[in-house]
Amino acid sequence: MFSNLLIWFVIVPIIMMAGLACCGNSNMKAIRAVMVTCSTVLLGMAIWLVCEFLRLRGAGDTSEMLFQGSWMWYEPLNIHLAVGVDGISVLMLLLSAIIVFAGTFASWKISPLPKNFFLWFALLSTGVFGFFISIDMFTMFMFYEVALIPMYLLIGVWGTGRKEYSAMKLTLMLMGGSAFLMLGLLGIAWHSGSAGVPEWNILQIAHNNSIDPSWQNLLFCFTFVGFGVLGAMFPFHTWSPDGHACAPTAVSMLHAGVLMKLGGYGCFRIAIYLLPSAAQELSWIFIILTGISIVYGAFSACVQTDLKYINAYSSVSHCGMVLFAILMLNQTAMTGGILQMLSHGLMTALFFALIGMIYGRTHTRDIRQMGGLMKIMPYLGVCYMIAGFASLGLPGMSGFVAEMTIFFGAFEDSDLFHRIFVIAATCSIVITAVYILRVVGKLILGPVQDEHHLSLTDASWWERLSTVTLIVCLAGIGFFPNWINETIQNSFVPIVNALQAAI
Repeated sequence: MFSNLLIWFVIVPIIMMAGLACCGNSNMKAIRAVMVTCSTVLLGMAIWLVCEFLRLRGAGDTSEMLFQGSWMWYEPLNIHLAVGVDGISVLMLLLSAIIVFAGTFASWKISPLPKNFFLWFALLSTGVFGFFISIDMFTMFMFYEVALIPMYLLIGVWGTGRKEYSAMKLTLMLMGGSAFLMLGLLGIAWHSGSAGVPEWNILQIAHNNSIDPSWQNLLFCFTFVGFGVLGAMFPFHTWSPDGHACAPTAVSMLHAGVLMKLGGYGCFRIAIYLLPSAAQELSWIFIILTGISIVYGAFSACVQTDLKYINAYSSVSHCGMVLFAILMLNQTAMTGGILQMLSHGLMTALFFALIGMIYGRTHTRDIRQMGGLMKIMPYLGVCYMIAGFASLGLPGMSGFVAEMTIFFGAFEDSDLFHRIFVIAATCSIVITAVYILRVVGKLILGPVQDEHHLSLTDASWWERLSTVTLIVCLAGIGFFPNWINETIQNSFVPIVNALQAAI
């Protein structure tokens, strides 16, 4: 087991928690040393995994999943600790590692109870990494729950504003989605098994293709809604703005940057792949819902004055774009959806990091009370403009590559119904430009509103390290997207084949 590289993506966060447990409550030097060491190891492992994955693909390895391993966990129900990755999983692991690394430095001076904060942060990271490496539905669901549970305490204890209300709302809505999801996964497992023994392995279920089409529709609704709640799909999105706005900086980064991607990844890996017949038949219903998410989220961001709420509603719009791309059921659009997951993860993590840094200095997130930050904090001002340009899809940034791929793919072999919603989704780019330029004009380039802000300092070294890491990744995707396409191009083959066979 321990010779499998993927297992170490779960073991290292556990070691991180063990190391933190041995640190004194006020020993910040030891706490930071543990977090920096383990987050750097995770980032190094993720980079090595991408390089090794590309090497194996280049050498002609066409296996559906690489680095596979499976160990019996609970024999009566045929539950295994089964791991494996394709190109999509590899990129999600890399995204998670980057944001955990950046979030560590963004929380350099977290208070109170820094040790406890990082313990829950490490547990959240454990769930995220475990989810992306799992190819057994039960263990995937277990890690999914492990990632959700720490959010209540991370927001309720270290958050701001209406943190207790937001933490409870987030927890109740996501647990409600988990109930739908559990019903869907149980149905898939029992209808895919034989001799009364459920089948949990995703690859085996897809290869058997034994789920009756009459059951697929119901199970598709359960699984897509269950994952869609975490993906902020309308009308189940209302937990997201409050949760984002009240969460501490690093939690907002990991929450919006990675945790919401569990929803899109789950819809893609479970609902679409394992239930292709239902996906063909019912996708139009969820296209309507995700289309509403895209436009509604963008319009809602336009009328907000709180920086975190602006970015939170922007996340609803951008995550709606991910689900929208997946529901187009063609390879080009789904490739754009994966690019959008990466782009939005990095972009929104950068936004929330910068908002936390600005709030820590000005003690306000209201754009009406701020202005002229370019004169006062030029580094943070430039970084915020870069994040804004990535969000509105400026060529050369990751957002442009992702959104253009989605829109081109959505028009590919589409009928009139699909193209109407593609046009509506395209209009969100204009709306996004409106609220991004409005915020940049008021916050960065406008006149100074508060004389006390004139004495504020610019970013410290740990803040610069966090933001530079994210900016380099955003520009890397924008200028060099081909390596991502090479990573994921074979990952869609079995899914596309399943969808074509279901027609």
